[in-house]
Amino acid sequence: MSTTATSAADRVDAAIARIEQAIERRARSSDALANRHAALKARMAEAVAALDDVIARGSNG
Repeated sequence: MSTTATSAADRVDAAIARIEQAIERRARSSDALANRHAALKARMAEAVAALDDVIARGSNG
């Protein structure tokens, strides 16, 4: 294989490695976002339940 072909193959390999790294970073970022969303959703459910209780107590007394 000529030096030019080897150099081109090396550049392709490097590009593939960069793409794979970007995919990994994006997957980790997506997982973190999903976890934050789940935590926020749980906290909002707790807040709505607490407000429900306050409203129910206000209606009864």
